[in-house]
Amino acid sequence: MSGTSLSLKERIIAESQRIGINKIGFASAEPFIELEEKLEKQQEVGHHSGFEHPNIKERIYPELIFDQPCSIISIALAYPTKMTNVPERVKGQRRGQFARASWGTDYHDILREKMDRLIAYIKEEAQEEVTFKPMVDTGELIDVAVAQRAGLGFIGKNGLLITEEFGSYVYLGEIITNLAFAADEPVPNGCGDCTRCITGCPTDALLGDGRMNAKRCLSFQTQTKGMMPLEYRKKMGHIIYGCDICQMVCPYNKGKDFHFHEEMEPIPEDVAPLLQPLLSISNKEFKQRFGVMAGSWRGKKPIQRNAIIALANYRDKTALPELLRCIAEDPRPVIRGTAAWAVGQIASQEDDEIVSFLIEAFQKESDEEAQLEFQQAITKLKA
Repeated sequence: MSGTSLSLKERIIAESQRIGINKIGFASAEPFIELEEKLEKQQEVGHHSGFEHPNIKERIYPELIFDQPCSIISIALAYPTKMTNVPERVKGQRRGQFARASWGTDYHDILREKMDRLIAYIKEEAQEEVTFKPMVDTGELIDVAVAQRAGLGFIGKNGLLITEEFGSYVYLGEIITNLAFAADEPVPNGCGDCTRCITGCPTDALLGDGRMNAKRCLSFQTQTKGMMPLEYRKKMGHIIYGCDICQMVCPYNKGKDFHFHEEMEPIPEDVAPLLQPLLSISNKEFKQRFGVMAGSWRGKKPIQRNAIIALANYRDKTALPELLRCIAEDPRPVIRGTAAWAVGQIASQEDDEIVSFLIEAFQKESDEEAQLEFQQAITKLKA
């Protein structure tokens, strides 16, 4: 295929700005050979989350997922980091928090809409037959690797893309195409000797070189559906989805807060919801209220489990009646077991009535994991 003139590239850049894309870059579609050994090693030692595309070869070689790839267009959208209207603080009413990357409308939908508009424009402008494959982090390619190659920024020690203008508070997407564009220059790494993200990570998930043990990341832990391992519960604090710590401590993110996209603006009552009402929310209400957010993709059970853990971390005694109701009535072992643990964290040791309640519930409990949570709570309160 003959090389496409730079004028088309320039027109695409101008159009990307018109449709609200904050950064755009162009990369070759050559294989990402330098990542293959790292990915295989990560998989071998069990550091992948399981949410990634499972076929490593397809993550490395664009030609395995696209016919005659020539270029990859990488885009970035900057998202807000501060709420304009913070919910009113009322004594005794405890709130959880969704991480910033889940504020507003699900970023997958926003990015796809922007990429679809850009693709439609390129099809009109190109003087040859054009094919495309757009994707956002659920696709085969590794967003940060594409973005780094395309000159949008560099991959920091926390594994995130860091841009000069917006720090790491950006959503990434890419489009593989059979058009050939002049590639942009990659940005050199700018972390230097800084290790703030590594020392700031509460679970030691970061390995120091841009890789991580994804299973130790609190963001991953908040998205699982089973019992959260004990070692992560107190470290979760009151964040009920995701984790921002490695971004908050990064010097490149100091003072970064952009409000370019109305659909990314958070609804304060939803991104910092009252915790106790979450424990009895119906499926319908959950979908109506949170369904548009990226943080709802795993359904309500992980959010409810995390809300219980957050209430325990707050030592919120007013939550005890609602937690006891979960133990008595909820059909899901994860919720019953987590609620029993929370009661063990919150209740007073001299509360014989609660101990008796837990013993009776334990005797009825059939799930082995939940039984263990009951046993530990009872032992703690009887100590």
